Amino acid sequence: MFQTFDTTTRPADGPPRLAALRALMQAEGLDGWIVPRADAHQGEYVAPCDDRLAWLTGFTGSAGFCAVLATEAGVFIDGRYRVQVKAQVDLGAFTPVHWPETKLGPWLKDRLPDGARVGFDPWLHTADVIARLREAAPGVVLVPGANPIDRVWTDRPAPPAGPVVAHPLDLAGEAAADKRARVARTLAEAGQRAAVLTLPDGIAWLLNIRGADLPKVPVALAFAVLHDDGRVDLFLDPARVADLRDHLGPDVAVHPPGALAGALAGLTGPVRVDRGTAPLAVSQALEAAGVAVAWGADPCILPKARKNAAEIAGTRAAHLRDAAAMVEFLCWLDREAPTGGLTEIGVVTALEGFRRATNALLDISFDTISGAGAHGAIVHYRVTRETDRPVRPGELLLVDSGGQYLDGTTDITRTVAVGDPRPDQRAAFTRVLRGVIALSRLRFPPGVAGGHIDTLARVALWSVGMDYDHGTGHGVGTYLSVHEGPQRISRISDVPLEAGMILSNEPGHYREGDYGIRIENLIVVTEAAEVPGGDPGRRFHGFETLTWVPIDRRLIDAGLLAPEDRAWLDAYHAEVLDKVGPRVSPAARAWLAAACAPL
Repeated sequence: MFQTFDTTTRPADGPPRLAALRALMQAEGLDGWIVPRADAHQGEYVAPCDDRLAWLTGFTGSAGFCAVLATEAGVFIDGRYRVQVKAQVDLGAFTPVHWPETKLGPWLKDRLPDGARVGFDPWLHTADVIARLREAAPGVVLVPGANPIDRVWTDRPAPPAGPVVAHPLDLAGEAAADKRARVARTLAEAGQRAAVLTLPDGIAWLLNIRGADLPKVPVALAFAVLHDDGRVDLFLDPARVADLRDHLGPDVAVHPPGALAGALAGLTGPVRVDRGTAPLAVSQALEAAGVAVAWGADPCILPKARKNAAEIAGTRAAHLRDAAAMVEFLCWLDREAPTGGLTEIGVVTALEGFRRATNALLDISFDTISGAGAHGAIVHYRVTRETDRPVRPGELLLVDSGGQYLDGTTDITRTVAVGDPRPDQRAAFTRVLRGVIALSRLRFPPGVAGGHIDTLARVALWSVGMDYDHGTGHGVGTYLSVHEGPQRISRISDVPLEAGMILSNEPGHYREGDYGIRIENLIVVTEAAEVPGGDPGRRFHGFETLTWVPIDRRLIDAGLLAPEDRAWLDAYHAEVLDKVGPRVSPAARAWLAAACAPL
């Protein structure tokens, strides 16, 4: 069912909430308080009980923060939310601040005298963030402390307490005990006695469990300590895993969440902590107890990113199932859109209906983007009841969506023409397509990172003065987060791409006030076969495409494609027809045959 926040109604009690926060700040001798959107796990989504930024300001975007001073409260938001924030916050009480153009450190320095005390909750900020803020705002004293919002939020929702379930071994591909032993060896080899795990998707992967504490991401909000002998202390309400004792095994001890602080103090160091993802409170608790902290990446991040054969097989199956739903949807869309009676919300509702008709969809993997015409140019547009508009003939429609299935997570973007596209739209679309094809055909040696190959997706656009202001690809989990690190295809990524990593391949082009274009397939890094005549024994990687849905041929200017591009596209469409045709209805199969015809 389509759900959205109301983006026009500002919270009537915003100023009283702000006043209550300021009263507590004054009582504690604070000149400011920082309110992030993040929870203690630093994830993309937060539970209602942790959405302090929305409670205080009314702003519901997925990124941002508020800096509350005695006479000013800045709400820092990036370009995705500059229209939304003005609709949601009381502009008499809160001031939108363009971020990251304006950074918090200089903003504080401009408004506060040396020695001013600004408070923050150390459970909601990482050590890395606070260290950088201290460096950027010399003279401002950053004071960790208990969160005053929790004292004035009288009707705060209860923490999530949904079921925690075992993830099937045939889909996980490796027993949890084997994962624990494998990751624990990396700690022992580094001379570390334990690691504190704060990322719920990493804990879910390590223990082969899934949860329902957050929308769109099947995790349980928990902390854990992994010891160098493979034992795990899991901090989660024991009642939630009472039925999983056999699954977890005797080497996983379950403790109430409130026991974490005491357990940290009782560890023997060195203890690994990820300064970029763990709350500062974790390292503070260890250091206060005299436990040596060893800064290092969460030890589950890379093993989780390198998918095994069972995970890749499950993901392939999920993508074929999802492709069939997408083809049914696109067939329906081609029939309905030209009538002029379809709206953006109608598109979202219909697409989710086709996915639910598979009887395998557990959730969508993120809020569907359905942008018609000018709305397509808003990269992270989320349609609301207030912004919903018709899908008009003569426009482009950008639909970015995905599903959560027990065997995999999908993410696909297709841009389709409603009626006859203009020549400039076809030219831009074809240049975006050339970027998709360039990455899909790529071979590269081990050690190459996403930052090395991002350029290849942009060359056809750069040659005519075009570009896009987002990364080309993000990592994707397997029935976990649709946005997974550390792998990315982005000019700022130096993480080598390794076999088994799943990524998105999604170049785009956006013309403000007119249209948006994005084409997205998911790909997985593979070991590439040797090329006859190449260097004997030299290893190369390549990409296997996971997404099998036609690309709108009406938007392709074949004259802009090189022969090898045309060959790739025709081969891709032939495989789409072969793989997906038997899975769809007769009407959709006829539509698919036409959509997959050679150029």
